[in-house]
Amino acid sequence: MALKKLRPTSPGQRFRIAPAFDELTASTPEKSLLAPLKNSGGRNNSGKMSNRYMGGGHKARYRIVDFKRDKASVPATVKTIEYDPNRTARIALLQYADGEKRYIIAPAGLAVGTVIVSGTGVAPEVGNALPLREIPLGTIVHAIELQPGAGAAMARSAGTYAQLVAREDRYATLKLPSGEMRMVLVTCMATVGTVSNGDHMNVRLGKAGRNRWLGRRPRVRGVAMNPVDHPMGGGEGKSSGGHPRSRNGIFSKGQKTRNKNKYSEQLIINRKGKK
Repeated sequence: MALKKLRPTSPGQRFRIAPAFDELTASTPEKSLLAPLKNSGGRNNSGKMSNRYMGGGHKARYRIVDFKRDKASVPATVKTIEYDPNRTARIALLQYADGEKRYIIAPAGLAVGTVIVSGTGVAPEVGNALPLREIPLGTIVHAIELQPGAGAAMARSAGTYAQLVAREDRYATLKLPSGEMRMVLVTCMATVGTVSNGDHMNVRLGKAGRNRWLGRRPRVRGVAMNPVDHPMGGGEGKSSGGHPRSRNGIFSKGQKTRNKNKYSEQLIINRKGKK
């Protein structure tokens, strides 16, 4: 993916860094793989606001993405690389040998016309999905299952990946970009390669209105509120507000928030950020 710097014909364009969309090959999605998408605007079932700073946004339809890759040993040809308004990665439209069409998360480097396949006994090439027990050590993978047959849950957003570093008995060890080392069952599926659109992290929207198109309303800083509204509010002038914390008083820096009794706790070898 490439980025482009626009000519500053307006204040909103001056600092904007936009995606070039060079890799896209189609402008209209596959109709049979679309579903309605209703936004909540941050309201619950009784219409009360339960999550602030959500609302608006451009109308979009959901693209039904195949996260399970359970059509085993049937070759599929990549027909298009498309934009998905509901995720940061690009998606690829596959047409299988039997005529069925499915969307998948597009890995970086996947081109139109490439033939990919999933299942056991498959070559570990970019776009192919196979169990972790059959992937060579050191391979970069994405769209990783955490439970066999449940569908990809890890490394799905733009530019993300994990590296298969070890395999022992029933578990494979994956190294994540955060530094975390985690064990996953070798029967879980993963797709070879890195997720596409790696430059997404360098995009700059340029103006507040573009955030509104994405459904994000303006976020108010805690120090700008009154004491009744936020623990960091109040004070004369621009007071610091004390130790950074959430609206509920939970420290935002240094405090552990992960549940120590979570089922996957025993599967994590090294925590993220630790060497």
